[in-house]
Amino acid sequence: MNHFLIHSIFDFLALALSIGAGWLVIRKYLYNDLEKTAEKLGYGYFLFLFLGSVCGAYVFGTLNMVLSGQEGIGRSILGSVFGATMSVELYKAMFKKHQKKSTGYIYVIPFCVLVSIGRLGCLFSGLEDYTYGTPTQFPWGMDFGDGVLRHPVAAYESLSMASFSMFSLYLLNKHKALFIAQGYYLCVGFYGAQRYLWEFLKPYEPLIAGQNIFHFLCLALVGYSVIMIRKVKSDRSTT
Repeated sequence: MNHFLIHSIFDFLALALSIGAGWLVIRKYLYNDLEKTAEKLGYGYFLFLFLGSVCGAYVFGTLNMVLSGQEGIGRSILGSVFGATMSVELYKAMFKKHQKKSTGYIYVIPFCVLVSIGRLGCLFSGLEDYTYGTPTQFPWGMDFGDGVLRHPVAAYESLSMASFSMFSLYLLNKHKALFIAQGYYLCVGFYGAQRYLWEFLKPYEPLIAGQNIFHFLCLALVGYSVIMIRKVKSDRSTT
């Protein structure tokens, strides 16, 4: 089957399941909280979110391909998360919108589902997808079409984010206020940390000290996570 078709099928499935998961979470846990958050946000929030997500996905995805000597236009979920996050923070800073509270908690579980399912499309798309891992002698290595056993890094990421989705559901059930205040920051921090590790198992061109461009985006997300969690705790201590 054509790798583009395989990826498209999993992309559609991932999007549908993430929307469904988001709807269920809102309905069961977050409806009233989401209403209060939405009242304080303008239409510009969603515009910044959309533009940041799309630009980040294509700019960083394509830049990585260029730096690695590959042709074509690339997309990156990491670039999308980074772009969306920074754009929303810029919007809130510019227009003083809801600055002391997180607005991203609603995306946590849908994002985990999106990555968990979407990465399976990368896993089954072969070498042409350019998301395969470096060669390995571990027994779970996979042949992506060139006869070489490689790290299934897409599976690593899928399992990591599926595990975090379970943790998020636990947090939402037992510590809802904590989930609303810090859930998004914990999510992007965890995503950045686990993705940072997997990047060492990819054949991308390194920039500095064996680290590629995605390593630096991961570090930025982890740093952002730490700063924002500390800010939330500081705001609580002064109120």
